Amino acid sequence: MNPVVLPSNRPPERFYRGGRRITDLRGEDPAGEREPEDWVASVTTVAGEERTGLTTLPDGRLLRDAIADDPFAWLGAEHVARFGVDPMLLVKLLDAGERLPVHAHPHGTFAHKHLGRAHGKAEAWVILDGGEVHLGLRRDLTTGELDDLLRRQDSAALLDAMHRIDVRRGDVVYVPPGVLHAIGGGVFLAELQEPEDLSILVEWQGFALDGESDGHLGLGFELALSAVERRARSAEEIGALVHRALGDTPLLAAEADEYFRLEWVVADDGAPISVAAGFAVVLVLEGALELAVTGGVLGVTGGRTLVVPHAAGPLAVRGAGELLVCRPPTAGSPA
Repeated sequence: MNPVVLPSNRPPERFYRGGRRITDLRGEDPAGEREPEDWVASVTTVAGEERTGLTTLPDGRLLRDAIADDPFAWLGAEHVARFGVDPMLLVKLLDAGERLPVHAHPHGTFAHKHLGRAHGKAEAWVILDGGEVHLGLRRDLTTGELDDLLRRQDSAALLDAMHRIDVRRGDVVYVPPGVLHAIGGGVFLAELQEPEDLSILVEWQGFALDGESDGHLGLGFELALSAVERRARSAEEIGALVHRALGDTPLLAAEADEYFRLEWVVADDGAPISVAAGFAVVLVLEGALELAVTGGVLGVTGGRTLVVPHAAGPLAVRGAGELLVCRPPTAGSPA
């Protein structure tokens, strides 16, 4: 099996504007003004949908079905023994044409207990074009205070209660489950996340959202808000979640290891760079690269996305360019 180059997979009519930079990166025809996401190598559906969000392979099969038909080749024996046929990962390109609303995602324990889901939604942002983001609270909020801000839809007070962070290309921001966050307008990023579409909305006014109906995961706000972190995080705690511009190794905060792994490969026309075997989602950010594959060489350029089966073995990367290698947790990660 060889790596598979994937077409774009952009759910239509999302609740926020954006998408031009995905179009430009991929070299595609212009898309709608509300196609700000590309769900890469996705076995996850958009909330409430039966098929939207799932990746279709070039041969016409859903990736979800291909993995289920041959999980050992796609995911490897150790992964299957630990996680079954679940790839444990969703990767997106996200182009925020406007600021996203303040929201949070539940932890897996909450999602399993109250929603019957296999995952919560931890996520990490790899910044491709910078701007500002909001992450975590600067001061403690009581349950009543958070509920009041939500009921009044007081965007200014919500943002004022949160840490504001300037991010630039190469920064990697880990967002733990439960932590309030909002991506600023103009930010372009790649996102690694648990493979669920679960959001608890604290803000929705001014967005194409019915937050009163859809913002609480069908649980009611009293229960849904119990999954949202209300304690303050210090500037130092927030700083530990933001690894700056490829200067930190590893790229992700240590607590992200149980959810996903990330490598940023930079090739400079020198000796080939080895990428270890294992299931991976690869985003080619720029340049022209060659990947040694069974029976020859696969050429890829900036904007291409690939899914790499475990059975493809290690890859040798040649040329000049950059790519992100996104992986699920190791089989030894905590449940």
